[in-house]
Amino acid sequence: MVSPPILCGAGRRLRRVGSADLRLHSGYAPSWLVGRMICLAGSIFAVMVDEYGPRKVLARLSDPMFFQALSNVLGFDWDSSGSTTVTCHAVKQALMGADLGIRAAGGKGRYSHMAPTEIDGIGEAFHFSPEERARLRYSSRMAAKVDNSAVQDGYQLYHHMIFISRDGDWTVVQQGMNPDYKAARRYHWLSTDLRSFAEEPHQGIIGERVHERVLDMTADGSREARKISVELVREGVHRLKRLIAEAAGRQRLLTEWLPESMAEAKAEAKAEDEAEA
Repeated sequence: MVSPPILCGAGRRLRRVGSADLRLHSGYAPSWLVGRMICLAGSIFAVMVDEYGPRKVLARLSDPMFFQALSNVLGFDWDSSGSTTVTCHAVKQALMGADLGIRAAGGKGRYSHMAPTEIDGIGEAFHFSPEERARLRYSSRMAAKVDNSAVQDGYQLYHHMIFISRDGDWTVVQQGMNPDYKAARRYHWLSTDLRSFAEEPHQGIIGERVHERVLDMTADGSREARKISVELVREGVHRLKRLIAEAAGRQRLLTEWLPESMAEAKAEAKAEDEAEA
């Protein structure tokens, strides 16, 4: 089987940089393995922060290839959906037990909905202003909303985690599932390279399958579609319903827009052609 591409970029067209499998697997990682992953993650991140600083550590977490390698190094040495969920959990727990200037909020399933509350807790620990905490909550919510709604690829998000530095920088690592294909897809964001939540926001995307029909409203080529969509929403739902009903009811002919004399001339010409035939 040929592995699908890992796509990386920053506010531009994503490019292929490697390959990995990301199958959707159920079940839980054994507790003994998770414990060892947490312990090892603490040591690795202590060295990384000391060597590179929090900002560059977040940049590495936003790289799908690095993240996949990190999962393997920590002991989760098979590529599956658990590469994301288990690795994020291990890193989150490791960061909670150390003063490295980076913390994490969110997680898998119901824990993803705890992200806003946990962000406030991180903001309190890092002495962020109320405005800064609101900005981080907004960034977390928008990243999830975009990958659930603006990127319509058939993958429903079930995991969301945001890593936040003491300087207010952040990285989002979130994952969606497609039970029909038994596949997962992971999305990476990085605040320092983010120019827009609506256009080319991803730092990288990795998935098990490549789909031919995907509606990506964040793509640069979807700019006009986004503009028209916003205009339709602003005009109100009633007008939109009327336009849809008209389109479904009948297809209007070009002759309806022509002067009556031209329409009559066309009808006569058609009758003559039929007579000669």
